[in-house]
Amino acid sequence: MSRFFVPKQAVKGNRILISGSEAHHILDVMRLKVLDKVVAFDGTGKEYVGFIKDVKRKSLVVEVVETRSPLSKTASRITLIQAIPKKDKMDYIVEKATELGVDTVLPVMTKRTIVRWDERKSISNVSRWKRIALEASKQCGRRDIPRIGDVKDFEEALKNSSEYDLAIIAALTEERSGLKDALKGFGGGKIAIAIGPEGDFTPGEVGSAIENNFKPVSLGSRVLKSDTAAVAALSILNYEFTE
Repeated sequence: MSRFFVPKQAVKGNRILISGSEAHHILDVMRLKVLDKVVAFDGTGKEYVGFIKDVKRKSLVVEVVETRSPLSKTASRITLIQAIPKKDKMDYIVEKATELGVDTVLPVMTKRTIVRWDERKSISNVSRWKRIALEASKQCGRRDIPRIGDVKDFEEALKNSSEYDLAIIAALTEERSGLKDALKGFGGGKIAIAIGPEGDFTPGEVGSAIENNFKPVSLGSRVLKSDTAAVAALSILNYEFTE
């Protein structure tokens, strides 16, 4: 069944007015017609099942026959603080983080981050990552869309540590515990996990994270690439905290 995103304000009672790029996709790409069944979600956790009722040149109306609540309950909301890797690996990380249920992605620049962007380039990339998150949400059946933060320095991202019930940083420092041990006894809540760039966080960055109540953790005996580390860590958290 075809699945699309609609802004919350497009839902009016048992009708949804769809226009713009989604209408183009429905009508011109998918070639759907009146009475075809569709599913729409508004990014807040709600999903709507309905039928195309009326089609105009650049818009259509869907009549809703069923409204669904979120698919599953999660014991935690996860924020991924991700050092931006080189090439297009951040695209992959955003896509997989969306599929794995992350609540927020905060892209950060660290001392060893290879890429360096001006403000215009950063804004452009964040816009692309938001589109990737939206498309991934549509594809994987999410009824919400993760928040993609603006690019900021790692030290700045640490300042919000008081918002989290558990904050962890994956690093190669000797003084660290296993991720399993760090999660032991934690019943759920807001979690932040920081993943470093190629070359890992610097000792100074790890020290700053510890000062801001982040716990250094290991993701295993092997050294993982940045994108692999993000997916591995989120997969573990997804397993632990999704019913």
